[in-house]
Amino acid sequence: MTEEAPELRASDADRERVAEVLRDALAEGRLDMEEFEERLDATYRARTYGELAPITRDLPSAAPAGPAPQVSMTKGPAASGSWAGRITGREGSSTWAVAVMSGFQRKGRWTVPRRFTAFAFWGGGEIDLREADFAAGEVEINCVAIMGGMQVIVPPGVEVVVRGIGVMGGFDHREEGVPGDPGAPRVIVTGFAFWGGVGVERKVTRAERQRLKEERRQEKVERRQSRRELRESHREDIHEAHRRMLDGHHDLRRERQRERRQERDRRRDREY
Repeated sequence: MTEEAPELRASDADRERVAEVLRDALAEGRLDMEEFEERLDATYRARTYGELAPITRDLPSAAPAGPAPQVSMTKGPAASGSWAGRITGREGSSTWAVAVMSGFQRKGRWTVPRRFTAFAFWGGGEIDLREADFAAGEVEINCVAIMGGMQVIVPPGVEVVVRGIGVMGGFDHREEGVPGDPGAPRVIVTGFAFWGGVGVERKVTRAERQRLKEERRQEKVERRQSRRELRESHREDIHEAHRRMLDGHHDLRRERQRERRQERDRRRDREY
């Protein structure tokens, strides 16, 4: 954090770097959801480095005995693509999930393997890819749902292909056909559903929703300010027009008084 200049204005990229530290802390259990939401809200409301600095000051680094993380606000060169850092080429952090009369979740910061297999029997599961990294540019999510259901959540920009088979059940195809962003991964949803279903949904992250909400709030504030300024300008125009009208009225009165005086003087001259 730039301690030497806390009054400098922070950019959206600066706030995103702090939000990333908060998401890591939430995934590691260092923050509960309430603390995470409070700090995330403060992050997106921050306007200067000085307001951002305290938000992550008490969060330790990934190393066991490391110092508190210092989020760099130095403006480095932009990455060639927003997805480049999320396709890692590493092994997946989790390759399967099972729910038998129960449920499972895969969400937050995790690495999706080239093939992830999920099974649900009289249960359900959620596979959330919004904050995940990807082992490859194309990954397969294989879902088997027997009298159960699963939900696959992907972020905007990811191409989705659904190839699952349903018997008295089905796979959600609504997100197919949406072109992916350049460099974004491709997610193929396969599997089998019997008396069950596999849903596919495209959602933004909570942090992105918060950012969009803040943008809309700021736009409303700016519109209100613009309307207020317009009303004030209109009021000033009315006052100025009224003042000019009064000035014209006074000038007319003075002119008529001058004419009457001149008329009286002419009459007086004729009498003498």
